[in-house]
Amino acid sequence: MSISKTIHDLITKKSFLTGKQVAFKANDNISEFMRVGYQDLLVDEVAEKMQEVLKALVIDVENDHNTQETARRVAKMFVLELFKGRYEKPPRVTSFPNVTSYDQLYVTGPITVRSTCAHHFQNIRGKCYIGVYPGKKVIGLSKFNRIVDWIASRPQIQEEMTMQIANEIKAVTEAEGIAVLMRAEHACCTHRGVKEHESDMTTSVMLGMFREQFSLKQEFLSIVGTMK
Repeated sequence: MSISKTIHDLITKKSFLTGKQVAFKANDNISEFMRVGYQDLLVDEVAEKMQEVLKALVIDVENDHNTQETARRVAKMFVLELFKGRYEKPPRVTSFPNVTSYDQLYVTGPITVRSTCAHHFQNIRGKCYIGVYPGKKVIGLSKFNRIVDWIASRPQIQEEMTMQIANEIKAVTEAEGIAVLMRAEHACCTHRGVKEHESDMTTSVMLGMFREQFSLKQEFLSIVGTMK
């Protein structure tokens, strides 16, 4: 039995036992179904399938020295790098008491975003800015970068990625307000189709006080406008 089928069966079993459909869409994290060695086995399986894709493209993989190891390189890239956010557990995030009772907005960014469009498997590259109106807890600054990288490392669309980042940060900080703004370039637009190199896409998600208080939202957007 293939390792992908084994993981699929584990997901199906949980769906049956809980009575709720367990999602394993492109941008879902399925780390709870991964076991030691599963990622390596996935690399093997994807490499085998990728070799067939190369052959279907009429590439002589037996005699072309440029593509003799391409299938395995692509498999490792997908499973261990570009899509690792699907298979790995969330980064450890330790929260600390907001001992100073800081009750003002703080903003971090730009955080580099490297993701993949689920429609064409082309690169998404851009910057993310995060605003927090804290509650009783705070987290280390680098943890925002780790969360963004974990969620970005999946095939997806930018709108959903922005929402997932906001919801994850809300969950780990329990902040009274979360704002996320992302601006990115999509290779599915720049390297194919219209081949437009001047267009970016900007998405934003406002939660809690940022959604309720227009002045706080405007303060966040104003600060972002001054950042590099």
